[in-house]
Amino acid sequence: MTDDVWTEGAAIRLGGTGHAERVFRVQRAFADLGGDIHGPGALARASGLDDSAVYRILQTGVHLGVFERVGRGRYRLGTRTASMGIHALANAPGTTTRAVLDRLRETTDGGLAMLYVLAPFGGAQRQCIDMAVGDSDLGELGMTPREVLTVTRSLRTGASGRTILAHLPRAIQQRVLAEPVPTEAGPGAYQDNDALLRSLEQIREQGYATGFEECSPGWNSCAAPIMWGDLIMGSALLLKPATVMPHITDTVITATRKAAAELSAYARHPTPNQHL
Repeated sequence: MTDDVWTEGAAIRLGGTGHAERVFRVQRAFADLGGDIHGPGALARASGLDDSAVYRILQTGVHLGVFERVGRGRYRLGTRTASMGIHALANAPGTTTRAVLDRLRETTDGGLAMLYVLAPFGGAQRQCIDMAVGDSDLGELGMTPREVLTVTRSLRTGASGRTILAHLPRAIQQRVLAEPVPTEAGPGAYQDNDALLRSLEQIREQGYATGFEECSPGWNSCAAPIMWGDLIMGSALLLKPATVMPHITDTVITATRKAAAELSAYARHPTPNQHL
């Protein structure tokens, strides 16, 4: 049986599982190599396939939007690949996702519970896609929509941002570290890149992050990663006023990690026909 071949406007019969495995190995090679753009030779070595097989897979992937050709003989993952990752988490049932955030608030006696994912546009940033705030609104809690949409997008500020950053490839981490600290960030934001890198290592080791007035003055936080296998999808965040939560207790840490674990399970096993 021959490999799958896509022609302009027509798909020739797909091969068996062996071909599918080779396609996934090429996709994974991009992540294993790090960086952004790679040639067929490097991808072949990283995936353990021969150059001709990788070249055919790349050509098919370019046609489908899974890969993009950059210049001559160079490729990167396409936007279709990113959208599939976002879709995996977005297919989690909305009411259940909100219920997870509500339980996080209830278990920890209030505050803001927020769900962040990697933003599909604008580079390596995060985006809040759901939150539970009880009967309050952001204004009453001392936060503005602008703060949610600006300073909290940076992966280098806040427990939720650093949690995501800790599980991204080193090349992306270096790109984020080259960015300036948002001017709106709180006094606890990491200004020193070496200290920030040490915090990322600690996050990976302990499975959660704590933040003290990083994104906004007067707010402390705890976050845990939402994973799909070994791929980072986002983070679950609990945010409270520093006057209410001057220290991050074991109860807060346990509840936040439990919420992130539940959301990770939904990312892996979405319920059919239900969406955010």
